[in-house]
Amino acid sequence: MSSSSYELHERLDRLSSASADRDVLVTLAVPPDETIGEARQPVETDYAEGSQLDEQSFPKPLTDALETVRSTLNEYDEIPEHGLAIYAGAPDGDLLTVVFDDLPVPIKESTYRHANEFDLGPLQDVTEPESTHGLLVVERGGAALGRLDGQGVDVVDTFDSNVPGKSSAGGQSAERFERDRERQKREFFDEVAERARRAFVDDDPVDSVLLGGTTGTIETFREEADLDHRLEDRLTGEFAVEYATQQGLEQLAEKGQEALEERDREDVTETLSAFFDRVGDGEEPVAYGREEIDDALEFDAVETLLLSTELEADDLQELGDRTEQQGGETVVVPDDFPDGSRFAEAFDGVGALLRFPID
Repeated sequence: MSSSSYELHERLDRLSSASADRDVLVTLAVPPDETIGEARQPVETDYAEGSQLDEQSFPKPLTDALETVRSTLNEYDEIPEHGLAIYAGAPDGDLLTVVFDDLPVPIKESTYRHANEFDLGPLQDVTEPESTHGLLVVERGGAALGRLDGQGVDVVDTFDSNVPGKSSAGGQSAERFERDRERQKREFFDEVAERARRAFVDDDPVDSVLLGGTTGTIETFREEADLDHRLEDRLTGEFAVEYATQQGLEQLAEKGQEALEERDREDVTETLSAFFDRVGDGEEPVAYGREEIDDALEFDAVETLLLSTELEADDLQELGDRTEQQGGETVVVPDDFPDGSRFAEAFDGVGALLRFPID
């Protein structure tokens, strides 16, 4: 988890704990494809109405919150790249305003409401663990490598294969040509595998890799390329993609999104299951609760840290950073995930799979 993720989580923490005895807390979430004018319209309508009604019909705290939203919208000429979310209201008498204009993932739908709680639904993906995925498209004529993260698709490398097409000639010349062609194809596949290893394993490791291309080319590549075992372990799925270009990488990212989401769910499920198993049988080292986790981190014993989203943002950041510094992995467990609430309640939302037992 990056520092920006912790900051987002901290802001969401403040909003999730806020409530009022009347519907005076305003939520406005605007997707990136809307205009400032479209976002402003319902706010202006309610503000104009509230300004003409008495306190009993339209509470002053609601009018104040709407005024804050109006003023905030006036600071923008256009909606930011991934959308804009504004929360305003006075849950405890003091005006609270939280603005999200630097989101790592886009807002999907418009939301405007005033209620006794803030609506965090539009930002449900914000505190998901950030992942980076490798994209690899292999075609007869070339290959393309890219990276997919919360910001979208970035091209890492593209190159041609120089493998000639099939010969129409016959006889021994055709046989020699075909042998040379097969040799060049294997060399091209090995070059693709080598560049993918450097890009996705050595230089800046990714969480998973999606492989694209025509079905025949993908199968041949998997059979003949000398793929690093660490790259093999990260392969999440194979998908039909036509072009080894940026367009092809974006097509691969779109087709592989469901597979990536499923893998993320499986990773959390498997890690949480392993944690519960260790707690139950006592055969492998495990720790839970803040005191035990602090001790384990002091001894550099944490292999995988589990943190509930119910924790305070400062605790998430401190524990996550300490784990990262000693080469460990952090898995964030959403409280609405299967067994997520059980983990939060029974273990104070903190647990770890250890490299070795500590006393």
